[in-house]
Amino acid sequence: MTNDKKIEWLLRVGVAGEFLGHGLLGIGKKADWIKWIVQLIHVDQATATTLIVLIGVLDIVVAAIVLFKPIRPVLLWAAAWGFWTALVRPLVGVGWLDFIERSANWAAPLALYFFYKSNK
Repeated sequence: MTNDKKIEWLLRVGVAGEFLGHGLLGIGKKADWIKWIVQLIHVDQATATTLIVLIGVLDIVVAAIVLFKPIRPVLLWAAAWGFWTALVRPLVGVGWLDFIERSANWAAPLALYFFYKSNK
């Protein structure tokens, strides 16, 4: 296996793992995330719970696409979504360190996007 293939697969597994894990937590109705949705977009608890489950399903779909058949626009979505979800932490008062800690959530899909863009 070439070094490029190794890099590609490490990034694919990393991005897919992150989105699968977050997706499963969303489907599991992670309480903090529901609270943040209520706080940020001012919806009731039931609506926030429905949204977090739908987001969880979407995250799992993204994970599957990245793992089995990566598509560059999906990688850009993953990078943007990863940046937003990291940014949510300071917006709800958790702190900037939590944003910094989640840099890989947006940087890894962006790196994979540029990997594919440069190897087309």
